[in-house]
Amino acid sequence: MSNGKSIKLFLADGTPGGIITAEIMNWSGHVLAAPRSRLADLLQRPEASRPGLYVLVGEKPDGDEPLAYIGETESIAERLTQQARPEDKGGKDFWHRAFVITSKDANLTKGHLRFLESRLISIALSANRISLINSKGTQSEYGMLPEADRADMLYFIEQIRLVLPVLGLDLLREAPPLLSKDDANHVIHSPLFSLTAPKLGIVAKAQEVDGEFVVQTGSLAKATWTETKGNEGYRKLHQQLQEHGVLVPANGNLLSFSSEYAFSSPSAASAVIMGRADNGRTSWKLQGSTLNYGEWQTQQLEAKLLNKTVS
Repeated sequence: MSNGKSIKLFLADGTPGGIITAEIMNWSGHVLAAPRSRLADLLQRPEASRPGLYVLVGEKPDGDEPLAYIGETESIAERLTQQARPEDKGGKDFWHRAFVITSKDANLTKGHLRFLESRLISIALSANRISLINSKGTQSEYGMLPEADRADMLYFIEQIRLVLPVLGLDLLREAPPLLSKDDANHVIHSPLFSLTAPKLGIVAKAQEVDGEFVVQTGSLAKATWTETKGNEGYRKLHQQLQEHGVLVPANGNLLSFSSEYAFSSPSAASAVIMGRADNGRTSWKLQGSTLNYGEWQTQQLEAKLLNKTVS
């Protein structure tokens, strides 16, 4: 079993849709999340006067795809005030939520911030969950830090990557490596599942990893979406994965996964692969077995309940 982790969340104004703070014991970092509508209140907080990092999250104008921007600044209040201006005055219109990352000991220098910004952008690009609108200049690797400082900042990044998903932002959440059992970090992996459609030439493999359904590199998917009505979310995801280079052309009317991709559920994965709505709980089969995902999950639950009863 992995060791637990305690993250302290505080609803600053007593509502889940307002300003939320997050802290981890023995970590100097502090994270704030707030909707754009509460920006004025956010800027009144003491954290806003500190240097730090910020992440702006929103959507494309048509609302079809999420977007994000990662930045660093020596004054959170000044930079977010600037980013709240209209586009024609140097601001950004797309965002509706901000995440602010500062240090409680106020020891983050400009060098630290540039290093953190560069690394977070690299991680976000690798995770490929949300499109970034950062300019190419901020995506270059920045490594000009003493060895001890680099180690401290890498630990700082580990904590940021732990906190942000708890606040609902998966921007930095990369798919863990696929394994058949617990890895050194105690990430829980399921057995291997396969999805086949011989008439279409589709063969796909996946595992459930850390609560997500991760399709393996090289798995095949249908190139076209066949449904004309309904399931707009999965249809858009099918298209977005092509635009992001996750799904690339293969032989015939097929696409291939160029990298592992983590879906929210087996059905989301099978829908994208089949090009239509699909019940992944029955389509995905345990490798080398006729047992489907749903039956396997029920079997695991019953086994754990039985073990608990016996013990």
